[in-house]
Amino acid sequence: MIQIQSRQNAALRHLARLGRERKYRRSTGEMLCEGEKMLQEAVASGAQIKTLLVRAGREDCLPDGLAGRLGQAGAALYAAPDALFCQASGVETPQNVIFSCAQPQWTADALDGKEQVLLIDGLQDPGNLGTILRTAEAFALGAVVLCEGCADPFSPKVVRSTMGAVFRLPCVQLGLQEAVGRLHGSGLPVYATALHTDSVPLTQVPLGRAAVIIGSEGRGVTPAALSLSDKRVIIPMAGRAESLNAGVAAAIVIYEMTK
Repeated sequence: MIQIQSRQNAALRHLARLGRERKYRRSTGEMLCEGEKMLQEAVASGAQIKTLLVRAGREDCLPDGLAGRLGQAGAALYAAPDALFCQASGVETPQNVIFSCAQPQWTADALDGKEQVLLIDGLQDPGNLGTILRTAEAFALGAVVLCEGCADPFSPKVVRSTMGAVFRLPCVQLGLQEAVGRLHGSGLPVYATALHTDSVPLTQVPLGRAAVIIGSEGRGVTPAALSLSDKRVIIPMAGRAESLNAGVAAAIVIYEMTK
């Protein structure tokens, strides 16, 4: 491994920028990940590791032979002392491994043949988005579509929250109108979660082949999404709360779709 000795090291600056800048992530096609477990998830999923940075003195945290295999596959391998290592991380107490890898590339074709799809409409909270992706993958949902105004699925906080699901779940970034048109073309009804006088309980619509739109916590599903949907649905609740956290609402919807 190359030993990093300067804050101006190009690899160190590259990793730091991946963590901070969405535009830079988009231009490079890479994302920043942290931790030994996440590295193992990435490798097991076939992700292309680009740069690997290990805390100096903790090289033994990697499984035997892994660094060598990654190096042979083209990854750049580095080690750095604590003061420099932490410069590449956006968290207060980083783990012992930081790495970059190629972002998974999911096109609209990934929706073909999928029978259960969740559309996310303007959700900007990265923690909630990561939770939704993790839940969708856990229940083997067909795909998730991120429409306009959503958080970057490749930001470090989202990636951490997915617990590895980001490498496996088909997650398509697509405009709402195009996404709904494609799903309708496949014969899927599209339901929007919304509190409205004509909304019906989620449990009363067929979800075996369907798509459901989840909105942001602040404004809910946008008027544009409502106008494109076939029906409005609500999650039945016996208590006084008018709404749920977006991540929780999505988890209930996913469960109802896949149970």
